[in-house]
Amino acid sequence: MKKILPIVLIIITMFVISACAGASYPASAPELETMPGVAVSDMAFEESAEPGRSTFSADRASQNQVEERLVIRNANLTLVVESPADSVAEISALAETMGGFVVSSNVYESTFDQGVRATRASITVRIPAERLNEALSEIKAGAVEVRSENISGEDVTQEYTDLQSRLRNLEAAEEELREIMGSLTKAEDVLRVYESLRQVREEIEIIKGRMQYFEQSARLSAVTIELLPDVVSQPLQIGRWQPEGTAKEAFETVIRAFQFLADAAIWFVILVLPILFLLSLPFWVIRWFVIKRRARKQSRGSEEE
Repeated sequence: MKKILPIVLIIITMFVISACAGASYPASAPELETMPGVAVSDMAFEESAEPGRSTFSADRASQNQVEERLVIRNANLTLVVESPADSVAEISALAETMGGFVVSSNVYESTFDQGVRATRASITVRIPAERLNEALSEIKAGAVEVRSENISGEDVTQEYTDLQSRLRNLEAAEEELREIMGSLTKAEDVLRVYESLRQVREEIEIIKGRMQYFEQSARLSAVTIELLPDVVSQPLQIGRWQPEGTAKEAFETVIRAFQFLADAAIWFVILVLPILFLLSLPFWVIRWFVIKRRARKQSRGSEEE
C-alpha cells in the first residue's frame, strides 16, 4: 500500500494538472470590473442542487454546439446637461427604480472655454441587462446633447464553458482523493492525501468564484456617464469677474431699494399717520377754539358800530 499510494497521488495530480491546463484563466474580477458593462444575449442559468454551484444551460446540448452566448458588454456615454448635479441624482434614482444600484459618482468644478467655471460630474450605475436599452433611452432623453455613445461587447462563452469543464474534472479528482483518504490507516499517508485534497479544493473554490462573478455580472449591465454642463446656460465669466453676476447684484439692490420704500410707505400709513393724528389733535382743537373766538369778537365789534 505504501508503494502504491505515491503512484496514485501522481496519477491524480497529473489528472488535475491536465484539467487545469485545458483552458487559460479568464480575466480576473478586478480586470472585468473595469469593463463597465456586462450583459447577456439569449442566456439562461439554472441553479444546481449543490449549493454554490451554477450550471450554464448549454450543458444540456453538445459541447461542440453552444447555442446560448454569454456576452460582456459596456456602455459609455458623454452627455451635455443643464445641471450635472441634478442629472446625477436623476440617474441614481432611475437605476434604483429599475432594480440596479450606483457603483460610483463624482461631482466637481472644472474650467471650460473662456475661463468659464462650472460643475461637471461622472457616474457609473448597474442596470438589469434586459432593461439596458430602456435605461439608455431615458438617460439620453434628459440631455441637451449626446456628445458620444459607445456600446461594445466581448463574448466570454468559451471561457465560461472551460470553467465548467475544469470544475467537473476537479470535483471528480476531489471525490477520488476522498475515497483514497478514507481507506488509509497511516497518519503520514493521510496527511499526504489531505494536502493534495486541499489544493484541489482551493482550485475548485477559485473556479466557482469566477463562475459566480460571470453569472452575477451577466444579470446587471454597467453604464458609465460623463456629464458636462451646458456652458451656454452658465453665467458669463471673464477671469474672476462675472458681468452677469454684477448685473444681478445691481438689479437685486434696486429691488431691495423699492422694497424698502414700499415697506416704509406701509409703515407710515399704518403706524405713523395715526400717531401724528393723535399728537396733532389738541392743536387742531385749540386752533378751532381760537378761530371761533376771533369770529365772535369780530361779530361783536360789528354790532357795536
